[in-house]
Amino acid sequence: MLLAVFLLFLGAFLLYFGANWLVVGASALAGNFGVAPAVVGLTVVAFGTSLPELVVTVTAAARGSSSMALGNVVGSNIANIALILGAASSIRALKVELTMLKREAPMGLVALGLVVLLTLDGVLSRIDGVLLLTAFLIFLWWSVTAERKMGDSEQQAFDSPVLFSRGKSLLMVAVGLGAVLGGGQALVEGGVMIATALGVSSVVIGLTILAVGTSLPELATSMMAVAKGEDDIGVGGVLGSNLFNLLLILGIAALLTPIEVPRTFFTFQYPILGAFTLGLLPMAASGGMIKRGEGVLLLVGYILYVAALYLYPVAG
Repeated sequence: MLLAVFLLFLGAFLLYFGANWLVVGASALAGNFGVAPAVVGLTVVAFGTSLPELVVTVTAAARGSSSMALGNVVGSNIANIALILGAASSIRALKVELTMLKREAPMGLVALGLVVLLTLDGVLSRIDGVLLLTAFLIFLWWSVTAERKMGDSEQQAFDSPVLFSRGKSLLMVAVGLGAVLGGGQALVEGGVMIATALGVSSVVIGLTILAVGTSLPELATSMMAVAKGEDDIGVGGVLGSNLFNLLLILGIAALLTPIEVPRTFFTFQYPILGAFTLGLLPMAASGGMIKRGEGVLLLVGYILYVAALYLYPVAG
């Protein structure tokens, strides 16, 4: 038990300082390359904070636990929107870049729709994995192309002062990512050890601690970004991470081994994720802000979702 407590404190320490370095480094990187902070959030930060989901999902798929692989991705995406954006916007209203609403937010719904369509036959095959990876490459190309087509006046808005050299900015991002990933892993290990000692079932551990645990890097990064006023990095990191999870991570996992899809995903998990994703659009579209009251609403929705998993385990 002492080891578990130590891991919890170590994880919290690494997450705090790692997230700080990651946000500062990512912001400086955006200034160095003259790109929108949202683009950095949707790519560098999103990929880095999605690494825990990648490791857990691919490992589960390789070991034959296909439903756990899919469950981790869907559960993490629900936590990203409802828990992370809910917690961040509950602190203060988040300003959302309008181009992000027009491109990446709807793309999240398209990605989810694609996953649902490909799994209607009850399995995510290797061919489906190729299709998901192709869609991911199209998304990256689309984002980069849209960024390059921005007018001079729009692009000039991102010509922020260069705080650090490119080398130092990249180093800060790398060190920050390493600390965030290590901190998230330590917190998950400590939490699982404590839950096991208290007699919590492995199913509940997987649906709660594992899904939330792999989302801890996004949580730490988003909260730190909000604290530093870098809303685009925080929101972009979450939206980008969800796209990475659905397209890249599920695509890689399906390439390793076909993933069987329980019917409960169509009756509970998919609709819940779809509702949270769809509900985010009008929230952010109203003045380009996610208001504090809306953040509280997201948090309440997540609490009800977790409560449903506890009260009705078959829902998972």
